[in-house]
Amino acid sequence: MKFGVTFPQTEIGNDPGAIREFAQVAEELGYEHILIAEHVLGADPVKHPILAGPYTNKTPFHEPFVLLGYLAGVTSRIKLTTGVVVLPQRQTALVAKQAAAVDVLTNGRLRLGVGVGWNRFEYQALGEDFHTRGRRLEEQVALLRRLWTEESVDFAGKWHTVTGAGINPMPVQRPIPIWMGGHAEPVLRRVGRLADGWIPMMQPDDAFRAAMQRIHDYAREAGRDPASIEIRGSVNIALTTKGELAAAIPAWRDIGATQIDAITMFGGLDMPQKHIDAIRRFKEFADSLS
Repeated sequence: MKFGVTFPQTEIGNDPGAIREFAQVAEELGYEHILIAEHVLGADPVKHPILAGPYTNKTPFHEPFVLLGYLAGVTSRIKLTTGVVVLPQRQTALVAKQAAAVDVLTNGRLRLGVGVGWNRFEYQALGEDFHTRGRRLEEQVALLRRLWTEESVDFAGKWHTVTGAGINPMPVQRPIPIWMGGHAEPVLRRVGRLADGWIPMMQPDDAFRAAMQRIHDYAREAGRDPASIEIRGSVNIALTTKGELAAAIPAWRDIGATQIDAITMFGGLDMPQKHIDAIRRFKEFADSLS
């Protein structure tokens, strides 16, 4: 079982030193990866009172590719992953270029987690269509993989046209692994057909087991080996007792997760050092169970 940490985007603050220390401590402790969420814009709940998502314009987020570039320079071993970049609201060729640059600067340590998102106001501000985001993402994944593996690409899709062009430098990993977040039925179908890994926001229960079975069924229909699809579990260590952690870790392992992420947000840790102390305690505890 591999252990990672979720970068505390909304609570880490803006001190570059604190951000550097969090990443370096995670690396020193032996965590496998750091996962970074994103939002470009948050909607103002005063103007959008029916907003269903958990983030608003008051919620801070560091831009993921800029942050990944910074972390590339202050770490040397730990993998860096997004979880998730809202891919359909971004330009695909630019994402291919940015991701390839991070992969080169980290010597092949990037994993790209993508999703369709929920914030229609963010899509509107970025000039993209919220209603076609799922179909657009599938075309984007196909184009990304070609841009990461072919020097000259010819591609004609519904939303993208590339004629005899490519990115340079190309990534170390060809292609960069793509994971997908979410658990709606279209997402499960997409994960089974297209993804290298799955990033659910679920608990290791019967609903999760059923969702994972559907992913495996979709993978077989697509001629893929279900075992090739990695699965990320998570525990909020700021809200979980040691007894609950002692039960959650083997539960995730037994249900088929290949890794567990430690989340430190939403538990009242009001200083970067408290987040660092929390991931230190969790890693020591997890190691004691093995």
